[in-house]
Amino acid sequence: MTQRVELATVMDRLAVDEVVTEYAVVVDDGDWEAYRRLFTPDGRADYRSAGGVEGDAGEIAAWLSRTMELFPMRQHLIVNRRVRFGLLEQDSGDTARVQADYVNPMRFAGQDGGSTEPDFVCGGRYDFGLLRTAEGWRVREVVVHEKWRRVPQRRQEPAVP
Repeated sequence: MTQRVELATVMDRLAVDEVVTEYAVVVDDGDWEAYRRLFTPDGRADYRSAGGVEGDAGEIAAWLSRTMELFPMRQHLIVNRRVRFGLLEQDSGDTARVQADYVNPMRFAGQDGGSTEPDFVCGGRYDFGLLRTAEGWRVREVVVHEKWRRVPQRRQEPAVP
């Protein structure tokens, strides 16, 4: 591998990583226009394993917009990213597949302001298929594989005699 090819691969890895990070940030910030821009025109997302829906980026952005109103505090943490280039059909070096684990603590709307503990935490793995476009790397597909979820039990204060 030449230095030029190695540098191009590093640059692609950084660009792909940026898309995955941006995905988490725009969902956490509720920026649904930016969410749509992350996708190719035919891009799709599948949240069914997490109790959600599957559809094109516009449909999913609309669904997320409504659903995330329940959780004004949310913070995706996307880790353990495995990036592989050229795994989609008829590849010419312009596709990538990313598997990345996530942990997502969220707080339900209307909860008291005294506690900072999340009310709902889930985790799993994202499976991203990305495509290099004239505008840069974009999500062609993302599938959420939720592995677990937890709703912490509220602590009971001892009764005052």
